[in-house]
Amino acid sequence: MTDRVQLFIEREGLLRKDSLNLVAVSGGADSVCLLLLLRQLGYRVEAAHCNFHLRGEESQRDETFVSDLCREHGIELHLAHFDTRAYAELHKVSIEMAARELRYRYFEQLRQDIGADNICVAHHQDDNVETILMNLLRGTGLRGLQGIQPRRGHIVRPLLCVSRSEIEEWLHQQGQHYVTDSTNMVADVVRNKLRLDIIPRLKDVFPQANGNILSTARHIGEAVRVYDDAIHTRLSTLITTAPTSGQMPPCPKRQLRLTQRCDIDKLLKEPSPECLLFEWLTPAGFSPSTIEQIAATLHGEWTSATHCLVSHGRELLLAEKEPERRPLRIPEPGTYVLDDQTKISITRIQGQQIERGDATVCCADAATVTFPLLLRPLRPGDRFRPLGMKGTKLVSDFLTDRHFSIIDKRRQLALCDADGNIIWLVALRMDDRYKVTPQTTETLRIHS
Repeated sequence: MTDRVQLFIEREGLLRKDSLNLVAVSGGADSVCLLLLLRQLGYRVEAAHCNFHLRGEESQRDETFVSDLCREHGIELHLAHFDTRAYAELHKVSIEMAARELRYRYFEQLRQDIGADNICVAHHQDDNVETILMNLLRGTGLRGLQGIQPRRGHIVRPLLCVSRSEIEEWLHQQGQHYVTDSTNMVADVVRNKLRLDIIPRLKDVFPQANGNILSTARHIGEAVRVYDDAIHTRLSTLITTAPTSGQMPPCPKRQLRLTQRCDIDKLLKEPSPECLLFEWLTPAGFSPSTIEQIAATLHGEWTSATHCLVSHGRELLLAEKEPERRPLRIPEPGTYVLDDQTKISITRIQGQQIERGDATVCCADAATVTFPLLLRPLRPGDRFRPLGMKGTKLVSDFLTDRHFSIIDKRRQLALCDADGNIIWLVALRMDDRYKVTPQTTETLRIHS
């Protein structure tokens, strides 16, 4: 088993002999085996143990065992204590999820503090089988059927090549004791039910169930490599990224808001439009059920927690949700900041001044402008008289004529006077009633 683990580490490129590695040790068979086996193989290790204070005296027993184990083998130990129940209640998560979040957050911070390259955890083949079944039963894409991966960021799993029974046999040969978490023997949570009830029944029917499941996961993993390459190639031809048409021109301190665009006609020519939509939209937080609805209609508007997707003509447009923008009151000329995207500077200039060709500048007749001004998002029913026109027009219609999408319209700002009339659609078009004329004696220069 020692040789197999070493070959697995080398094949997957998990550890180096000259680097420091942090090993998560609970005191159970798996983590004790991992710690001692890596030490025998010549890797530099330090141990970390978390006391979640969930099992009374048993939690203290585990901490004492790990402390004695590390002292016996001369291994540096880092201990952490958590009020897990209070954390779960505060963050509205399950006890199991709270312990996981606390554990991995602590491990990562500790890894950085001690200068370790990796966090080693003791997942093994049996854990992998349980994970694959859980993913399958909950509904997953291909990646979920690969199971647990040997590396995820700084987290590595050197024991994924061996089974729980092999781990216990190795410990027996070493004459090494370990502790048992009594909660693992109660079929209360999903993973325990799989381990204690369902998988044993599967083995009654299919004695090689674990091996067959892991073999299938490996085959799927190889297929995913081909799949990912094909998906990347297809999405690169379908998806373009550019600033929205309604966005103000960039300035050195302004970060462009980008919109991803997907050509619907090209998408429909693909063998599986829904598959491509899944890979495109899942990272943006859209659920599989929502993506099914999108694929079925390709027309409408959908939102996730972080993004908005809309159909616009024969395109799908994907953009991050806009932060809520509150109106900004401008009592007098000066420089005002609405947010990290928008700054307005207003100055008075004697005489007539007109600046053409710069969309970020609006020159208005100061005599026609009444303060305080208001910089705000668009509202339903907004009207203005576009420069050069005699009649008013709905702002929404004006933007539609310029092929603004819903996303573009939501990003557009209006600068209004004290009476609520729009002076300027910022960085787009001013109202004709405020333009500089031969009779103008003072110009109000507005720069965004």
